[in-house]
Amino acid sequence: MPEDSDRPRNNDSIGKTLLVAFTLCVVCSVIVSTAAVTLRPLQEANKTLNKKRNILLAAGLLAEGADVERAFRQVQPRVVDLSTGEYVEGADPAQYDPQVTAKDPTLGVAIPPGEDLAKIHHRARRATVYLVQENGRLRSVILPVYGLGLYSTLYGFLALAGDGDTVQGLRFYEHGETPGLGGEIDNPRWLAKWQGKQVYDEEGRLRIAVVKGGVDPAGPEARYHVDAISGATMTSRGVSGLMRYWLGKQGFRPYLTKMRSQGG
Repeated sequence: MPEDSDRPRNNDSIGKTLLVAFTLCVVCSVIVSTAAVTLRPLQEANKTLNKKRNILLAAGLLAEGADVERAFRQVQPRVVDLSTGEYVEGADPAQYDPQVTAKDPTLGVAIPPGEDLAKIHHRARRATVYLVQENGRLRSVILPVYGLGLYSTLYGFLALAGDGDTVQGLRFYEHGETPGLGGEIDNPRWLAKWQGKQVYDEEGRLRIAVVKGGVDPAGPEARYHVDAISGATMTSRGVSGLMRYWLGKQGFRPYLTKMRSQGG
């Protein structure tokens, strides 16, 4: 009999516990959702600022401690049609996201497997390039490049001199490669090896590549090749592949050719 008299009180205790747990779940969900919505504009602003910072760093235009927004005023974004190499007049670079439009059948194209050196499957028909003028001449053109590494898609910016051939710098602003291995694509010492490399040879053939085994500084290929990252073969191949894709006929080659013919 005492056991039966205790049963309602136990049931009440369990019910109250479940009610408290449910209430806490609802409250926490509301707090998390509200925080996500509230912080989204700040997150997007920080993401945009990080891209601008890496564009400037790739071109060697950001001094230590300098204000990113102020420094970025010298950069002119332009939208380019990749198939023709022409600028798209009236297109607003701030409102155009190639990664979002890449899979849209009307705005993107599927890349045949045999031509997909970057392993991205789709790309947008247009891309945003970033121009820097100096004394009336084109100093730099910064190109967005991306492709598959070992564990993630590598997103970066490649800066070329006004000749459209000489590398000024390379920066990656987003990836998920292994720290200490593939993550060494962020290492300033490795990134510095890209400076001064040539993209095309005298016949216009695409030559730039990341190579395993070390580059002989005195060899004829030294001007086109960059040492692979030790212990990160697949990431190094990914960087080489994305470079060869975006600097090839399917990428920015038509634009760079037209840019050179028009003097920037």
